Amino acid sequence: MDWSDNAEQAAFRAKVRGVIENDLPERYQDGEGDWERDRKNENPVARDAAKQWTEALAKQGWVAPHWPKEYGGAGLSPMEQFIFKQEMAISGAPPVGGQGVSQLGPTLIVHGSPEQKAEHLPKILSGEVDWRQGYSEPGAGSDLASLQTRAIRDGDEYVINGQKIWTSLAHHADWLYVLTRTDPDAPKHRGISFLLMDKLTPGITIRPLIDMSGRHHFNETFFEDVRVPVSNRVGEENRGWYVGMTLLDFERSNITGAVSARRTLDALTSYMKTDEGKAKSPGAEANRTALADRYIETEVMFNFSFRIISMQDRGLIPNHEASVSKLFASEMSQRIANTGTKVFGLYSYIHDKDDERAAMESKLTSNYLTSVSATIAAGTSEIQRNIIATRGLGLPRG
Repeated sequence: MDWSDNAEQAAFRAKVRGVIENDLPERYQDGEGDWERDRKNENPVARDAAKQWTEALAKQGWVAPHWPKEYGGAGLSPMEQFIFKQEMAISGAPPVGGQGVSQLGPTLIVHGSPEQKAEHLPKILSGEVDWRQGYSEPGAGSDLASLQTRAIRDGDEYVINGQKIWTSLAHHADWLYVLTRTDPDAPKHRGISFLLMDKLTPGITIRPLIDMSGRHHFNETFFEDVRVPVSNRVGEENRGWYVGMTLLDFERSNITGAVSARRTLDALTSYMKTDEGKAKSPGAEANRTALADRYIETEVMFNFSFRIISMQDRGLIPNHEASVSKLFASEMSQRIANTGTKVFGLYSYIHDKDDERAAMESKLTSNYLTSVSATIAAGTSEIQRNIIATRGLGLPRG
């Protein structure tokens, strides 16, 4: 691992900082902006901010910094990608393009047909189309290969019936990429196909799932006789599992999570030094040691991220190392939120950020509630520990 930038990397970091300082819209300068919600927001100021930031990044080729140049990306090296994400996270600047840029685009580059690349990649880069993932089902979460959403071929179309759950931000999406079962008699990993669907296709219904923090992030998605052209299948029929797993290999370093955790702690400690913060943090003294522990943990998380990107920069593929990073990051986020609520004591019971009694606009209370899912989403902590045990430590299975 090398913690310092060489001259070329330092110059690139300075360039990224310059673009952020000069072009980041005011709406996003407090670190709370959300490009995916803003791109179709009824508020013209929000829409303009999303458009301006997309155009600023597009000028540099940074909407998709990890894509090859021939597909409209920047073709950045792993270390340059790391620096870019780090500086974006430090400033609180929102990424552009959502899962289309981070997951589906790279998957189409590997597995998509020339026609699929020509149709979808430019619209992802321009921000015209936002994509969301249809994977998990009520009976197929951690054991995703048990999915039952069925696609039956009818001539040049598939007819899809079934249900997906936890479809993050599907209500803001334009298209979905969905794993479906096309051969119910095949071994469960071998009877799955990967389909692309316009969200406006008849028969698709999206219903909100409100989490316990009152946030609408998740959805249920229902498919009732949805007809999708066979040309929307990515890769071979019944080989969709391998296509679907390709996109899960992207973005392993989690530097954004490490920086975000440090930003939360910095905001907390800064607030505690204000007159209002002193009055609303009765548990500060009792939790001084816990706060110090949380800072140390963010530094540990930084180093996990640096380890992974150092491996990628040398052409290595992180495996159990990525699971260590994911496990530590998700559990760290819960500990940070827990410590924050203890610092604020009874003020943490106030969930309304507009209540004058709320501490830090109830951000830590909201974080505490939303962090519950951190050890479930993107692979449960139990699954990560199994990977670490078998692939990292060489322990036998069950």
